[in-house]
Order: sequence, then structure tokens, then C-alpha cells
Amino acid sequence: MRLPQIFHSWHKRLRRMFEKSTEGGDNATPSIQDIAGRLAEEQQRLRQLEASSMPKERTLLVLGSKCVGKSTAINKFFDREEHTTRPTLALEYSFGRRIGSGRTPQVMNVWELGSLDNADQLLEVPMRTHGLQQLAVFIMVDLSQPQRFWTDLECAYKGLRDTSQELLARMTPQLRETLEQRTLERVGQQNKEDLGTLEPLPFPVVIVGGKYDLFMTLDPSLKKAICRCLRAMAHHIGAALLFYSQKVPKLSKVLRDTISHMGFGSPSHPFRSHVTDHNEPLSIWFGTDSWSRIGDTGVQSVERIGATFGVAVPQLQLEKQKLQAPPDPAKDPGFKESLIDEMRSQKNEELATIMRDVLLRGKFESVQN
Repeated sequence: MRLPQIFHSWHKRLRRMFEKSTEGGDNATPSIQDIAGRLAEEQQRLRQLEASSMPKERTLLVLGSKCVGKSTAINKFFDREEHTTRPTLALEYSFGRRIGSGRTPQVMNVWELGSLDNADQLLEVPMRTHGLQQLAVFIMVDLSQPQRFWTDLECAYKGLRDTSQELLARMTPQLRETLEQRTLERVGQQNKEDLGTLEPLPFPVVIVGGKYDLFMTLDPSLKKAICRCLRAMAHHIGAALLFYSQKVPKLSKVLRDTISHMGFGSPSHPFRSHVTDHNEPLSIWFGTDSWSRIGDTGVQSVERIGATFGVAVPQLQLEKQKLQAPPDPAKDPGFKESLIDEMRSQKNEELATIMRDVLLRGKFESVQN
């Protein structure tokens, strides 16, 4: 039913209601309290009708290590053909839509952050645009590069934490309380004894360890250190943990189901098993791990987790990871624009001519002197 029709039917219903109430004479005239009560009932019915007819939206934010497969995972979920996957330069947006079981339209907004360098302002865009109430975040780290993944993970976490704290400070107390209650239900179901030691984010976070096919070839002691580090971090921030590789169909399907669960609410539980063995791909749902199961290190903070792992595997800082300059997007075939390319070519020729004239003038002046 369209909204104009809703208002029209509402108006007719109110008119009939008041006509019936006045048929019995002066004694049947409703009081102001009766009219206010009936108006409130009709407004409540209208709000319920609008809620059932308007699309339900959820938002996913995907960020993490470079070249870990963020775009590939998103394209696989949307069944997009990948001939050549171009690099994500800043922040890209896509969306999916489906009709739910109650014939209600569902919309999933997907934002992908290309790089963690100077990402503070970009992180605010999806979080402020859609709000924190229906937000879920995927942090993807590269398991095949243990010397850099902790730096990426810590940078992503701190960016999300700082941005969410700024937004929470502007919310009403009622909304903050709702988010806190959801977090408590998500994280504290099975590990209530650890709740006081955790610093969970106010929205669901899934840490995805990408390139598991390459991770399997690493030294067993290194794999154990990586798994313990990721489990401790996921537990501390109230996140789920999943290992993934696009070359392993089983793991690829679990990630696809997890994206669907976070974006559309189904399947109800995408993690079909609970795996904590470092020799297997980890699969740990929200609130199902504990400090006692992770190891004998006890309660840990983010700083202590990073320091412990940094002793075993020294980490590269973000600025030191730029050893190889990224390719020029202007020469990338995925960014072709005929008009812009022609203008750029013309400007390059003009610049080359100017440079030649400057060089010739300099040589001529040196000969004269």
C-alpha cells in the first residue's frame, strides 16, 4: 500500500470514528482524552505499517591488509565476474538487495576501505552515514605476511575504536544503552567471567585471516604464535575469528555465509564448527573463547598482545611497507577514460615540449657564457 493511500484511509477511519461517537447525542461526545488515545492508536498502527513496508538496511565495512582479497571476497558474494581486479584506491561502495521471508525488502550496504594509511577520515564516512546500530565490520589480515599483519590489525582496530567513540559521544543515552545491551548479549553469553577484562567494540567485528593456503606452509611454531595472537585480539575486542582462502572452497563458502548473515540475517549461524587448533583453519564465533583456553598468559591488553607477538615476529610499520611504489592509476587499464586520457596525453606532450625548450635555452646560454 502506498503512503498517500495509507493517510487517506487513516483520515476516513478517523472521520467515521467521530461520526459514530456523535450519533448518540451530547452524552456520547468523546472527551479530549478519548480523542488523544484514539489518535495515538492510529499513529502506532501507521508506524507499524511503515516499518513492515520500508526496506530494512544493514551496513558492512570491509578493511584490512593490502592485496589480501577484500575486493575478491565482495565480488564473489555478489557473483560478479572478475576478469581483472583493480586495486581499491580509497573507499568504494556497493549494495545488495533481496526480498526477505516476510516479503520485506532487505538492503545491504557494503563499503570497502582500500588502504589503512591515513584512513581516519574515510572510516567516518560509512559509520556516520548509516549509523552504528546496523553496522558490522570485517577486518581482513594477510596470514602469509606475519611481519606486517599485527600492524594492520592494530591500526584497523584503533581507527574503528576512536571513530566509534566519537559517534557514541553524540548519541542519546537510550541509544548508547541499546548498543551496550547488544554487545553484552553478543560477547557475554559463554564467558561471563571475562567480561570485565574485555574492551569490545559497539558493533559486530569479524577478523578474517586471509590467504590460509599460504599460511599452511609456515613453520608450526610460527603458526601457533599467529593463532594465539589473533585469538587473544579477537577475544579482547569481542570479535569472531575466521580463516579464509579463496582457493579452499569450504572456507570460501563459510565467509560467504558470514557476509550473508551479517548483511541479511541468514543463515542463523554461519560457523558450522568451533575450531581452535592452530593446525586447522580457525573458526571461533562471538563469545565462545576465553583467556584460559587461549593460553597461560592470562588477561591481556592490546598493547601486551602486540608486544608479545612482536618479540616472536618483529613487525614492519605502515610507512616501511611502502618499499614498492604502487602502480600509477592513470596507466591502469581498469581506469580508462577516453576523454581524460586524450587530455592527459596532450598535456604530457605540451610539458615535454616546454622541457625541451628549457634544456635548449640552458645549453645556449652556457655556450654564450
